[in-house]
Amino acid sequence: MKLLKYAAIIITVGVTCVSQAQQKKLTKDKSKKEVAFNYVVEQFADIRVLRYQIPGWEKLTLKEQKLVYYLSQAGTAGRDIMWDQHYKYNLKIRNALEHIYQNYKGDKKATEWNNFEIYIKRVWFANGIHHHYSSDKIKPAFSKTYFQKLLAATKTVLEVNIVAVIFDDSDAKKVNLDESKGLVEGSAINFYDKGISAKEVEDFYSKMTSPDPSKPYSYGLNSKLVRNVQGKLEEKIWKSAGMYGPAIDKIVYWLQKAKGVAENDKQADALGLLIDFYKTGSLKTWDDYNIAWLQATDGNIDYINGFIEVYNDPLGYRGSYEGVVQIKDFDMSAKMEVVSKNAQWFEDNSPLMPNHKKKNVVGVSYKTVVVAGESGDSSPSTPIGVNLPNADWIRSEYGSKSVSLGNIIDSYAKSAGKGKLNEFANDEEEIALAQKYGEIGDKLHTALHEVVGHASGQINPGVGTPKETLKSYASTLEEGRADLVGLFYLYSPKLQELGLVDDWKKVGMESYDSYIRNGLMTQLVRLELGANIEEAHMRNRQWVSAWVFEKGKAENVIEKISRNGKTYFNITNYEKLHDLFGQLLREVQRIKSEGDYMAGKNLVENYGVKVDQKLHAEVLQRNKQFTSAPYNGFVNPVLVPKTDAKGNIISISVKQPKSFAEQMLSYSKNFGFLPLEN
Repeated sequence: MKLLKYAAIIITVGVTCVSQAQQKKLTKDKSKKEVAFNYVVEQFADIRVLRYQIPGWEKLTLKEQKLVYYLSQAGTAGRDIMWDQHYKYNLKIRNALEHIYQNYKGDKKATEWNNFEIYIKRVWFANGIHHHYSSDKIKPAFSKTYFQKLLAATKTVLEVNIVAVIFDDSDAKKVNLDESKGLVEGSAINFYDKGISAKEVEDFYSKMTSPDPSKPYSYGLNSKLVRNVQGKLEEKIWKSAGMYGPAIDKIVYWLQKAKGVAENDKQADALGLLIDFYKTGSLKTWDDYNIAWLQATDGNIDYINGFIEVYNDPLGYRGSYEGVVQIKDFDMSAKMEVVSKNAQWFEDNSPLMPNHKKKNVVGVSYKTVVVAGESGDSSPSTPIGVNLPNADWIRSEYGSKSVSLGNIIDSYAKSAGKGKLNEFANDEEEIALAQKYGEIGDKLHTALHEVVGHASGQINPGVGTPKETLKSYASTLEEGRADLVGLFYLYSPKLQELGLVDDWKKVGMESYDSYIRNGLMTQLVRLELGANIEEAHMRNRQWVSAWVFEKGKAENVIEKISRNGKTYFNITNYEKLHDLFGQLLREVQRIKSEGDYMAGKNLVENYGVKVDQKLHAEVLQRNKQFTSAPYNGFVNPVLVPKTDAKGNIISISVKQPKSFAEQMLSYSKNFGFLPLEN
């Protein structure tokens, strides 16, 4: 489960006891170091592309560097799986766009060519023709006639019906969550054959039973559901010799090399099970792998690889392909380990109903890591925190791994623009709190969300999995539930008692200010005027904020202020807001524990989907003064091996790509293992 956060992180500077001359020198030296690395690659449309560094790379042994390299290669080898999962024509469209981009000899100063360049970059960023966040189809700012001229000028072949798709209104939504349009029928995601209905899918999987009902398999996680020639539904399994086989074979090739340089036996055993899963497609092996991966906690290198998050499936069955390679950040991990060690205290003292609390929170590990490579669902748009595995029964029995992507957060912070805080914060006190406590509040919310939030609570005996009971609302309810756990404890003296903060109340106040400000206002800059909220994380931030705003009206807990034609939200009673967050957390856990679909649906639909159009228009107008794009993503550093005469790797260097286009074209050339139609 991912924590996605795109708000700018405010950097705070600690006060140290040094002379004025020393301070000037430190500032000058720091400035030189920061200038030496250019974090921003480029900006286009609503997107800014950044770079990240791999601090400590030179401190790794050659064997560790090889492990990172092989795991990164394995992750990128599956890149095209994600493209095809997103939409059945994506690979053909990308192939055509890239052929034009590299071969067009005409006027490249023309407005329409500039618009074409922006379009291909948007498609690269989204891993397809649908927006990475809203899931709306990206509309080209050039004409169909111009595109046809580009095709002809470069002798690029693309079927007429696919050309039409780029410009018409068909397949307009990658993931449709409006039940009236059909959750499956209205989604362009390539997880289901056209014509299959949501009811057919649910009926298909209702007939499947796991050997042990208390340990249900993740049915549908690694397959596409199709209708065969007899008209019956069947799965096309993503495995070697199955669907996506050519790319999966390459993943396996690199994973086998990684296994050969594993840091320890447990890590090697887990990699072996992951290889077996890719070869067989067995969901039992997938569970065995996740347990083995959880128990492989020693060593400096870790990774995420597989079909994991189900946000892109409107029914919550199928996992999107992704890969992340991680190096342990020893200093930050030691500081944050205290959160995981106290997971049971947080559970015991939560406002949940007693029968919904876990009696024994096990195996919650938390690390801050340095990312060395990302792919698939995690690239170019990346999470900043991850908690896995997703299977509730495994989390309950064996625990989970939580990571905070430290160098990603660092890149956000060092590339962040300034000014939005002053525009949208209510007063000087709110601004001052954000400047002093924003960074630590953000890090703690990530930790509490991932470590305590996703590990918290239990489902009642006999109640199905959330994807079965809560259906299309499962993802947003789970993310909101984890957010609420974090929010409840961000305003708690326990944080100061544990030595995590020096003033728990002010950290909590700042965290509440920023959450409400974002949930009710600033996140709206990511939507076009008139649009509903579709993305699970955006929905959860709004329904959490809107619910407490409404429930606190009688006591004016959060006041809505209009000043000089601008709207602000001011929290008047932080203690009462803390109580409201607790009440909502209790209810959301009840919904999950009992599988109360209607209550979950009402919560999301009534508070998390519709947008105040007047306020939205105002926010968009106020945001026009800022040049920084609302969405950020990353190019990946390139690991370059040097070999001896026998082909053995003797060193691996880190190089930064010169441009976004350079990396995307390189990936297509070197990792394009799938046919254009699968």
